[in-house]
Amino acid sequence: MPGQALLCMLLTVLLPVANGAGTGKVKISAIFMFGDSMVDPGNNNHRITEAKANFPPYGQDFPGGKATGRFSNGKVPGDMLASRFGVKELLPPYVGNDLELTDLLTGVAFASGGSGYDPFTSVPATATTSTGQLESFLDYKEKLKELVGEEEMTRVVSEGVYFTVMGGNDLVNNYFTFPLRRHQYDLPSYVEFLVSSAVNFTVKLNEMGAKKIGFIGIPPIGCVPSQRKHGSRECDPLRNQAAELFNSKIAKEIDRLNAERHIQDSRFAYGDIYYNVLDLIKRHGHYGFKEVTEGCCGSTVLNAAIFIQYQPACPNVYDYIFWDSFHPTEKAYNIVVDKIFQQSLQYLI
Repeated sequence: MPGQALLCMLLTVLLPVANGAGTGKVKISAIFMFGDSMVDPGNNNHRITEAKANFPPYGQDFPGGKATGRFSNGKVPGDMLASRFGVKELLPPYVGNDLELTDLLTGVAFASGGSGYDPFTSVPATATTSTGQLESFLDYKEKLKELVGEEEMTRVVSEGVYFTVMGGNDLVNNYFTFPLRRHQYDLPSYVEFLVSSAVNFTVKLNEMGAKKIGFIGIPPIGCVPSQRKHGSRECDPLRNQAAELFNSKIAKEIDRLNAERHIQDSRFAYGDIYYNVLDLIKRHGHYGFKEVTEGCCGSTVLNAAIFIQYQPACPNVYDYIFWDSFHPTEKAYNIVVDKIFQQSLQYLI
């Protein structure tokens, strides 16, 4: 049939690119991203939520100066990782985009701003839950199967590299800011619950066909502008201790999963964002930053997402580690992603 012939011709052109043919790189078909606003490239754009960023000043340094829904002044970690792995330069959102076949073959992001491993975390932000993101991945697989057949879909899925970047909202919003979970758990117990939820998410993703999974920990949330102590502007130690506790426990779980599942040709890597961001803050001058406690767009809880819509940003964004009161600048993200890639994520190749 003419339609089938056209599809075959298209695949003949696209698949060498998707497979990295001629690049000398290990075959990686695609990059997939699950998570929260740190890696949401625009999945929330069409949701009724305060957690969106598809308006200025977001995106002022993105190619074309376009606000795409990325919570930064430019690119975010999903874009950078797709580039580091040699797949493509931008990782598009799965939701609300008229995606081309090339996009589906080389990966998408399912991340939703405001999400977390705890399903309750997504409620105030009306974000897509972590379970909902896995359901979107199932939908993606069905869509790709319809376009290229089951065998090719299975290849793309099995040769892809996956990342999960969540947990910060669970602690900041769901435990410290709004006591949704504090009535049920003390802090160590809630961290245990989060670790268990994160492991379950990772295992389910693995069982859905993901063979190579990079698990990114929680950053030093006590040092983001909106969570610092009022007055002194020092990092909040309790928030940072909670992030450290989660990271230490999940790193051991990732080691356990590697030991248990390596015979199934599965690989898991833990990416330490905590100490890499902390190093950026402590040695900011070394990296060319001048401002570490304030965000370029402000430093209170209300200096992020829809609350800074069309407000002017600082004139010297390259001096800042943080873009708004929660999210780093593109420059800061680039440095941290490079470090994590060199330290642990190359193991996934």
